[in-house]
Amino acid sequence: MALETVGIPATPQALTAFPQQAPPPPPAAAQRLVALFAVALLLLNFPLLALWDHPLRLAGLPLFPAALFGLWALLIVLLAWVLERTSD
Repeated sequence: MALETVGIPATPQALTAFPQQAPPPPPAAAQRLVALFAVALLLLNFPLLALWDHPLRLAGLPLFPAALFGLWALLIVLLAWVLERTSD
């Protein structure tokens, strides 16, 4: 169905009035995102989190919350790195 038949002029402004979707990530980036998800699932699950559950303090903070926050921050940095890479 042409735009003119529904009363919308086919001008460049009318064609760009609809928001464009972001392109999907390249296949290599998609594979890295899946791998990062798997790593996050392992790091933030019970067996590996139990390694940090000790009565120690790091800069005045208990080790477990400090390690949990550090792992979370590391995953965010890795996610940004994977998504911002342009060369595949």
